Amino acid sequence: MPAGILYIVATPLGNLGDLSPRAAETLRTVHTVAAEDTRYTLGLLASIDAHPKLVSYHAHSGPKRIDALIELLSAGRDVALVTDAGTPAISDPGVEVVAAARRAGIRVVPIAGPSAVAAALSASGMAGDRYLFLGFLPRKGASRRRLLERAAGEPWSIVFFEAPGRLTELLADLIALCGAERHAVVARELTKIHEDVRGGTLTELRTYYEVHAPLGEVTLVLSGQAADDAGEILVNQDEVLAAIGERLGAGDSPKDVVRMVSARFGLPRNEAYRLVMERP
Repeated sequence: MPAGILYIVATPLGNLGDLSPRAAETLRTVHTVAAEDTRYTLGLLASIDAHPKLVSYHAHSGPKRIDALIELLSAGRDVALVTDAGTPAISDPGVEVVAAARRAGIRVVPIAGPSAVAAALSASGMAGDRYLFLGFLPRKGASRRRLLERAAGEPWSIVFFEAPGRLTELLADLIALCGAERHAVVARELTKIHEDVRGGTLTELRTYYEVHAPLGEVTLVLSGQAADDAGEILVNQDEVLAAIGERLGAGDSPKDVVRMVSARFGLPRNEAYRLVMERP
């Protein structure tokens, strides 16, 4: 018996009208749907008169659930993987199921559709021909700082996911590394009744959300570091020196400051080293 097919089905971010006819037909015809939240997905399935077997698959499911899904597929059953909203395997544990299916030689078919990354970029007014997607950052520690430093120095748009309760903290961290005037857009509750796409400087956005606590899912798009017509990143040396002095004064080691300067301002590592070592 031939193996089944694993369908990666994109579901609406909020507006059920965004579910494609192909996605709806797939959910009606597969044997099993593996869902991040079965209660939420049950409502989606009911809205399209779909009645597959419904099982949970989320961040805490563990390898036994992956094995069970692969066994179903190997036995010839088609399975659809869905997340609560948007495209599965993007900043969620679905990637482990997809990888296991591919290792087992099982066909994986994407059913394209809604994506918070694409939706936020399209409404941001920022360049989307090249962008860096960082998803949810670590909550603290060196890995978080390294990613933020990387974001600060990139010349193209950067996309983050963030929980509403941590948005102002992320904006504060970005201000510290990118400067108060870097432009960003916060896209909230995309496609839902209270959708809000708000742009401004990082400082303006932080001030606003300190007063108006954000609700719902948040996607933040950060503008890339400014470049001139030749594509060279524009650097204000006084700003660089001020940042060096601030970080050294806060007790950061010269090595860490060199890394920060290189990432934030897009300078070659040797030039950043020279500025740190030669600072008066």
